[in-house]
Amino acid sequence: MMPRMAVEKAVEQAAHTLAASTGLEHEAAHHTGIHVALAAEKIGTFLGLPITNTLLTSWIVMALLIAVGLWMNRRVARVPGRLQTALEMVFSFFYDFVADTLESRELARKFFPLLMTTFFFIWIANAVEFTPGIGSIGFFHEGGEFTPLFRSVNTDLNMTLALTFIAVGVIEVTGVLVLGFRTYMSKFFTLKSPVATMVGIIELVGELARIVSFSFRLFGNIFAGEVLIAVVAFFVPYVLPVPLMAFEMFVGLVQAAIFTLLMLFFIKMAITHHDEGDEKAHAH
Repeated sequence: MMPRMAVEKAVEQAAHTLAASTGLEHEAAHHTGIHVALAAEKIGTFLGLPITNTLLTSWIVMALLIAVGLWMNRRVARVPGRLQTALEMVFSFFYDFVADTLESRELARKFFPLLMTTFFFIWIANAVEFTPGIGSIGFFHEGGEFTPLFRSVNTDLNMTLALTFIAVGVIEVTGVLVLGFRTYMSKFFTLKSPVATMVGIIELVGELARIVSFSFRLFGNIFAGEVLIAVVAFFVPYVLPVPLMAFEMFVGLVQAAIFTLLMLFFIKMAITHHDEGDEKAHAH
């Protein structure tokens, strides 16, 4: 009886040890697993308003852009050096491009600051994603869930929607101010012919669809890149993530350029009357 009881006790103790070790393994896997969250995580509140990690990162991006802008403004000289000359050439090239697209240097003077600010904000926000600490510095909750303190700005659909509403608002308001309310609305609501009425309805649907295309294109590309790098870094942590990060930095630049160029082209379309476009088509 004694040996049998000893054996049963040893088996019971081994089972408890195995269960404890399995629990620790699961807990470790939970802590070291891939962290993917579709929505931005809340890290605090201010005056009853939620503060998310993407919002905090956006403040850092804005502070960085403001600091660089103030620094460059103080460095401007009457006799430019090499760096200032190169920057002036780059900005002059893009300013001329905007002026040629809008066919007005006056409109270019008004929209160029907005377009370049939008481009730099999106680009720097995408590039900051690969700064050490973004997505890795944070805190654990009681259940073991990890919440990063900083997160890439454009992986939050709320941020891309905010940028989209600004862009679409500027486009629509510009069209009304340049063409007049009645003329601009005639693009979408006209009774000249059944075909013109259908074309107007299609254009109205296209205007509304811009909200989806603008926001989801930027959000989808940046979020997918973040998830891809997280998965690759988890399984192949030493070699493969580096070229993927370089590629995603290029993708971030391209997405910033696409967003800004679409904004510019849609502004041009908004200030162009249908009759003017038809006259140009017939002339060609």
